[in-house]
Amino acid sequence: MKVFEDFDLTEYNSYRLKSTCARAFMPENNEDVSTLFNSASTSKPIVIGGGYNIILSKEYYAEDFVIFSENMAQFRLEDNRIIAQPGVSLLTLSLFALQHSLTGMEIYYDIPSSLGGAVVMNAGASGEEIKDILEEVTYFDPIDNSFHTIHRSELTFEYRNSFFQKNPHLIIAEAVLSLTPGDACKIREKMETIKAARWAKQPKDLPNAGSVFKRPPGRFVGPMIEELGLKGFSIGGAQISQKHAGFIVNFDHASGKDILEIIRIVKERVMEKFGVNLEIEQRIL
Repeated sequence: MKVFEDFDLTEYNSYRLKSTCARAFMPENNEDVSTLFNSASTSKPIVIGGGYNIILSKEYYAEDFVIFSENMAQFRLEDNRIIAQPGVSLLTLSLFALQHSLTGMEIYYDIPSSLGGAVVMNAGASGEEIKDILEEVTYFDPIDNSFHTIHRSELTFEYRNSFFQKNPHLIIAEAVLSLTPGDACKIREKMETIKAARWAKQPKDLPNAGSVFKRPPGRFVGPMIEELGLKGFSIGGAQISQKHAGFIVNFDHASGKDILEIIRIVKERVMEKFGVNLEIEQRIL
């Protein structure tokens, strides 16, 4: 396990916010996970994956961070199932599935997320969600200091919500994805079509963390923000994307406080105008 003092988190959050933590731990296996999270630990570290769906609100964290990314990103194929550690990216897994002519991962080709983060958030798009291909998850429970495996049928998935958000003390150690044999050409075509559509609509040219808010029932967030005249609105180095109002981008050395202030204003004005209480999809640290 790698341990770093005064660790720069800039490359571990997709907003590319400048931030530092006192120590960063990068586990590589289940033994490391058990060591870091057992009930005898005196402090609770902050856990992140690839940092794709988080807002770092501070420039310095006295807390320790545990980072699941390339350090814990092993995966393998068994029949039509991919068994993977939580730090592997969805991009890597989608390309691996394509290599083996397996369908089910296409929409994740251009969704920036680690597998662990995708399971926690029940990530998805276009009516598909990670729960649709998830077979089972192995997690560590610090309360009883042991690992458990839970089947998809026992997991309470909802829109951008999961069993693991409701039980944040649990640490995902492995996930099994069940895929279906398909035609590699058709799989690749779907992947490229989805990517082209996203790049046409989303601000891929500036650091961001995807959709800021969950979609409320019967509404779309972007059009509401546009109707309020807030498209392009900025505070400090953060800006509501001029390409897609549902995104906030870091266009000029933004801070977490810049982003949070924009979120506060958007929530307030959307409530005033539409009576809709927007729920933040991204995780504020």
